[in-house]
Amino acid sequence: MTLKKTRLWVLLAACAATPAFAQNVAVVNGTPIPTSRANALVAQVVAQGQQDTPDLQKAVREELINREVLMQEAARRGIPNRPDVKAQLAMAQQQVILHAWIEDFLKNNQPSDAEVKAMYDKVTQGAGGGKEYHLHHILVADEQQAKDLIAKIKGGASFEDLAKQYSKDPGSAKNGGDLDWSDPKAYVPEFAAAATSLQKGQITDTPVHTQFGWHIIRVDDIRAIAPPPLEQVRPQIVQQLQQEKLLAFEKQLRAQAKIQ
Repeated sequence: MTLKKTRLWVLLAACAATPAFAQNVAVVNGTPIPTSRANALVAQVVAQGQQDTPDLQKAVREELINREVLMQEAARRGIPNRPDVKAQLAMAQQQVILHAWIEDFLKNNQPSDAEVKAMYDKVTQGAGGGKEYHLHHILVADEQQAKDLIAKIKGGASFEDLAKQYSKDPGSAKNGGDLDWSDPKAYVPEFAAAATSLQKGQITDTPVHTQFGWHIIRVDDIRAIAPPPLEQVRPQIVQQLQQEKLLAFEKQLRAQAKIQ
């Protein structure tokens, strides 16, 4: 009978102790380290790219124990009561609270589809007018060689074949000198000026000299630069609208505040 009572008491004691262990990952000199703090640190580490594993949880527990040991020693030495430490703690607390408040504000002030479309129309209106060019070119180191190649092209030789054979531009030579579509502003000024002076189907009559060498340029086609589709820039527009809402609300609060 005594043995049964003893076993029953041990079982009850173990059950009573279970919630305490569930709430805390450790107790250091009587001070509990709550599981919520460990979970928050695990989530922070996982957000940085690590996986949530038993080893990570063990490492987090050890880190929190070390921190608590050091915090207790700092408290024993009166560090938390120093004016400079109190000031820094107040600033850190303010930053954490404001960050959480801004997250809530942005979450609760998502712009509507109509607002996003209106902003898109506003920023893309009149954005056209620019042009992009589909170009081919041949790059050589010698001016006379470039002149000879121009003569061959005008005599009926294939621009693409000559580019593959003679061009020193490794990026385009293998494709027959094809530079694909691009804004002329992407090129060095001398090259851009020569390309934009040509009409569709024309090639340069004389070689174009740049820091890279001597170029023969052909314009294959020209088209207006179209704005990016709405869905491609939606995240940036949403972010901009949210920032505008946040700044407007901040301005409103400041106008209502009594500032002396």
